[in-house]
Amino acid sequence: MSQATPSADQERYSRRLSDKIQAAFDHACDEGELQVAAELLTILETVLLRVAPKPDRREAVVAPLMASHERLWHLKAREQDPAHAPAMDDPED
Repeated sequence: MSQATPSADQERYSRRLSDKIQAAFDHACDEGELQVAAELLTILETVLLRVAPKPDRREAVVAPLMASHERLWHLKAREQDPAHAPAMDDPED
């Protein structure tokens, strides 16, 4: 059995918890697991807003949350009615 090296530990913890949750949220959305994505988004909000951000950093915290909420909203709308769902950015435009 191999032992974890200090560099492996550093790599494991090099990303912020919020970044890992955001990545899991994005993966859940990509896989169509919208209930899981919604729960991860709630957890992400808890992590990011646990400590009130400084006024100069508030935009950096709130903007990604808003974008994630919007992405989930679009995916849910598309799932409920694919014919009338809001159009996402079309790469051919």
